[in-house]
Amino acid sequence: MSAGTVDVVLALVVAVVLHELAHGVVARLLGDRTAQQAGRLTLNPIRHVDPMGSVVVPVVLALGQLASIGQIGFMYGWAKPVPVNPMALRLRGQAHPRQLMAIVALAGPVMNFALALAGALVMNAGYTGLFWQYFILVNLTLGLFNLLPMPPMDGGRILVGVLPLRAARFVAGAERYGILLVLLVLFVLPLVLGQVGIRFDPVQRAFAVVLPWAEEILVRVAAFIYGN
Repeated sequence: MSAGTVDVVLALVVAVVLHELAHGVVARLLGDRTAQQAGRLTLNPIRHVDPMGSVVVPVVLALGQLASIGQIGFMYGWAKPVPVNPMALRLRGQAHPRQLMAIVALAGPVMNFALALAGALVMNAGYTGLFWQYFILVNLTLGLFNLLPMPPMDGGRILVGVLPLRAARFVAGAERYGILLVLLVLFVLPLVLGQVGIRFDPVQRAFAVVLPWAEEILVRVAAFIYGN
């Protein structure tokens, strides 16, 4: 395994573990002890890492991109979801399951954006190693990707929290198809259509625009914080 791949895996493990921990901590702050009772409020990666989603898939993607285009332009992975009981969530003693679940869902991407900013601050301080470049890229990608408004992504759960009840039920019903739907839309469909000459990869195209823009914002914010 190359040094670059090791950096990507390490960055992804940190990003995924803290992403899931953020979900659990916010749920606990809102009164739900489910994640705590399941032993998921921990920094121990073994409790969070899914062998396939957190290691195998990202490594295959990284190696494939490094071998084909010489760089990593897109990463994908997942961890074991932190268990949350929406009915146990409370804000000021009031139960608002859908809305509070949206807050819990938002906590994961917010954590990744905070980690990306921390990486930018480290690089601004002069530590410009390859790991920190991957650390920023992985966290930005994970945070943005999870905001896609489709179940089971965090964005899908946020959408359920803000839509009218009838529409929210429709969106929530799609979660039963879970990760299979995501893999179909993101990987299988573009590959199949590509074989017949049809270019269909809207997420990849969107990320090709959004990621550089997000990285530029991080650079500016980090420079502002340091007073540069």
